[in-house]
Amino acid sequence: MQLLLIASLALFACTSLAAAQTPPEQRFVQMSPEQVREYELSVMRQIADLALIPPVLNTSPLPDYDYDKLDYGMTIGIERTPAGRLWVCWVAGGDSPEAFFLLATSDDNGETWSKPRLVIDNHSPNLPLGRSTLVGTLWTDPPGRLWLFFDQSMEMFDGRAGDWATVCENPDADDPQWSAPRRIWHGLTLNKPTVLSTGEWMLPISLDQRPGFGAFKGAFPELDPYRGANVFVSDDHGQTWQRRGCVTFPDPDWHEHMIVERRDGSLWMLARTKKGIMQSISTDAGQTWSQPDEPPAIRQPNARFHIRRLASGRLLLVKHGQTVDAHDGRCQLSAWLSEDDGRTWQGGLMLDERKGISYPDCAQSPDGTLYISYDRNRSTEGEILLARISEDDILAGRLVKPDSRLRMLICRPQAPRE
Repeated sequence: MQLLLIASLALFACTSLAAAQTPPEQRFVQMSPEQVREYELSVMRQIADLALIPPVLNTSPLPDYDYDKLDYGMTIGIERTPAGRLWVCWVAGGDSPEAFFLLATSDDNGETWSKPRLVIDNHSPNLPLGRSTLVGTLWTDPPGRLWLFFDQSMEMFDGRAGDWATVCENPDADDPQWSAPRRIWHGLTLNKPTVLSTGEWMLPISLDQRPGFGAFKGAFPELDPYRGANVFVSDDHGQTWQRRGCVTFPDPDWHEHMIVERRDGSLWMLARTKKGIMQSISTDAGQTWSQPDEPPAIRQPNARFHIRRLASGRLLLVKHGQTVDAHDGRCQLSAWLSEDDGRTWQGGLMLDERKGISYPDCAQSPDGTLYISYDRNRSTEGEILLARISEDDILAGRLVKPDSRLRMLICRPQAPRE
């Protein structure tokens, strides 16, 4: 046995010496084009593994990430925590590989906002390509903990990416403490989970149907069967998540899917596609889904929307357009209510009629107040804005509650722009 080991080590040493004496380019001479391509993809897979390194949470981001250092603003989401604090998250750096996350808070019902309190920026000059954090959401779970879901990918999308989560047990404290980020699965989550009548939490995770951008295209063919608008469930308050089902949409654009449970127990998924909103329905708790089609009487541009079940039992829909069944692009952000699980819609409150409006998200307080965040002209004004409204305002089509307000400024980047 000992002689065999010595012989093996000697052979390895001779092979290594020969390899060291061989010009590096010689190993490619005898390769076929297919073998060269596989080598290229293997290198890109190794680069993509840099996105598997656990992200770092920066809880002392000032002054490096103060508003005078920022020149871009794309909203991600808003949430309210048990004691009434509002948290908002947005993207700086650009809708690009330079993207990173910032979070700020308000303790006076959205009237004033803190400077950035948490930053996730995992760019590094040591990396061969950009490592971005571009997509995510904020969510207060039933026990009152604040979740931040966020992605990490090399460049815009390396074909795999990763959906990460960090949880804050004391989001209303002076010094909120966040858990170490953990990776749930591939892909990304843009919209809040849904708490089902079974008590399960359903998390929408998009694994983009495009197999990667640029040089990453085709780097992870083993993931192709799982590409689409996935749903994951947890029956242990988020300790573990299991993949339950998936929908593949025609011409999707990041999916950005949301799920509501209807009164008959079926699940209604709406997703963003290049054609606008499309829908799919599940009658077996998300294991299988119907063939996607357009929802009746809802028309929306290729842009994010928001739908959720309110405490009143109504559905809230925030979309673009003066009516539910029409739009003029990314302007005229409006809010609508449905009493019959989305078959018909009432009200219609114009939140902001200007151009360049996009990416609504919503939180609701126990008294019924709705907090809707969105952005305006990301690359120029970069404003993150808030509408603080009620269901009565939506039904009336105008503000009727004394505390309701529109176009409240959350933040604006202040660095000089080229």
